[in-house]
Amino acid sequence: MSKGTILISGASAGLGAEMARQFAALGYDLALCARRVDRMEALREEITAAHPGRRVELRALDVTDADAVFSVFGDLADAFGGMDRVIVNAGLGKGAALGTGRHDANRRTAETNFMGALAQTEAAMGIFRAQGHGHLVLISSMSALRGMRRSMTVYAATKAGVSAIAEGLRAERVPGLDVSVVHPGYIRTGMNERVEQRTRFMVDTVPGVRSMVAAIERRRVKAYVPAWPWVPIGFAMRVLPLSVVSRLA
Repeated sequence: MSKGTILISGASAGLGAEMARQFAALGYDLALCARRVDRMEALREEITAAHPGRRVELRALDVTDADAVFSVFGDLADAFGGMDRVIVNAGLGKGAALGTGRHDANRRTAETNFMGALAQTEAAMGIFRAQGHGHLVLISSMSALRGMRRSMTVYAATKAGVSAIAEGLRAERVPGLDVSVVHPGYIRTGMNERVEQRTRFMVDTVPGVRSMVAAIERRRVKAYVPAWPWVPIGFAMRVLPLSVVSRLA
């Protein structure tokens, strides 16, 4: 018997794919969407082989296409007869220092991480308002807590925007709605493999995502994950001078 249905965007790799594995193991049916359908098909085969009772629906989706977001989310909700939880996870880590000729990379990051998250939130909220309940989860970043330098500037700004969307919805107090925002620290994925050699705080994908899943299952309003060392680092980031904070990125 299913514990419920979870929609996860950006589910073809990284945090999204591992969340799919772990939520399936907990007993959830899955609605997965991403641009790379072949990878999701392989993931579905893996999940259904390990958990034969799980239902896994796949849809191709580029979250920068707002019309497609509404169409895919609505189609998946119809396919399952509703949606219990939506995890807005799809993201992009490309970027460059402002003024260095890479506006294309910064724009793409902003379109994916913020405008894409906005479209997904709108689509999810339409479903949740209509059915009278739901759990919206937005995946932000520890970088959202302060402004970041160089190639991280736009990425951090988009994630700060995602966190603000979550806070605004919590302030609205929509009946039947739970809203969580998760701030992952350095969890090993393809997106951050370039920084792996120069950070002291990187954790492997499986335990890192396990901490995310635990926070989501508890419907935490806000979570810094993994709790160690990111809870104390998060406190420090809010109070230390910007010159010190910038060395953490």
